[in-house]
Amino acid sequence: MSDFYDGLAPFFHLIYNDWEQSIENQAECLEKIIHSRWSGRADSVLDVSCGIGTQAIGLARLGFTVTACDLSRGVVERAIQETAARDLSIRYAVCDMREAHRRHGTGFDVVISCDNSITHLLSDAEILRALKEMRYCLRAGGGCLLSVRDYDKEERGKGIVKPYGTRRAEGKRYLIFQIWDFDGEQYDLSMYFVEDDGTSDVLRAHVRRSRYYAIGTDKLLGLMRQAGFVDVERRDGCFFQPVLVGTNPG
Repeated sequence: MSDFYDGLAPFFHLIYNDWEQSIENQAECLEKIIHSRWSGRADSVLDVSCGIGTQAIGLARLGFTVTACDLSRGVVERAIQETAARDLSIRYAVCDMREAHRRHGTGFDVVISCDNSITHLLSDAEILRALKEMRYCLRAGGGCLLSVRDYDKEERGKGIVKPYGTRRAEGKRYLIFQIWDFDGEQYDLSMYFVEDDGTSDVLRAHVRRSRYYAIGTDKLLGLMRQAGFVDVERRDGCFFQPVLVGTNPG
C-alpha cells in the first residue's frame, strides 16, 4: 500500500480535475457535516489517511486544528510541502491508521478517513482494528467520519475501465484511467497516467497498482458499531462519496 502511494505522490493532484477547487469544496462539505452532526465543540481533527493533504489543508484553512498522517512517506512529504506553500500549520506524521492511537493519543474532536482509504485494508478484522484505533483517539462525544465508494453499485468482473479523463500540467497532457480486476470481494486496481509532451511521437506511461476490499456500506456501518461507535449512519448527497459517521460514547 505504501509503495502504491509513494509512486502516486507526484501525480496525486491530477486525479482531480481542479485540485485547488477540490480542496476548497471538500473542506466546506466536511465542515457542514461536522458541525451538523457534532454541533458543540469540534475544533481538532485527526486525518488518518491524509494523502497529499486534500482534506487536511482545506480544513486547516477553515480554522480547524489539524493533525494528519498516512502510511506513505512519499505523500506525507508532499503534503508537508503543499501545506508550507500555503502558509498553514498542520502536524504531520508517517503512521498506519491501525496504529493511530499509539501514535497520536486521544482527545481529538473528530477523526476522518476520506476518499475510500479504509478499503485498502483487506479484511473485516483489519478494518475493525483501524476503527477501534480511531475511536480511542477521540474524546467522549467525538466523531468518526469516513467517505467510501458505494461498492454495492459497482460492476464486478475483469478488465473494468474507470476513466478519469485528461489533465494538463507543466505543459504536458495526461490521460488517466483505472482498470479493475475482481477476485471475489477484493479487486486489483491498476492506475495509469499516460503522459504526452505535445511535441514528440513518444508517450510515457506510469502505472501504480494496489488492491482493495469492495466492502459494502452496510457491513462497514456494522463494523463501526462493533468498534464501539454509536448513532452510526450513512449520509448521502453531502460529499462526493457516501459518508459514514459515528460517535464515541466515551
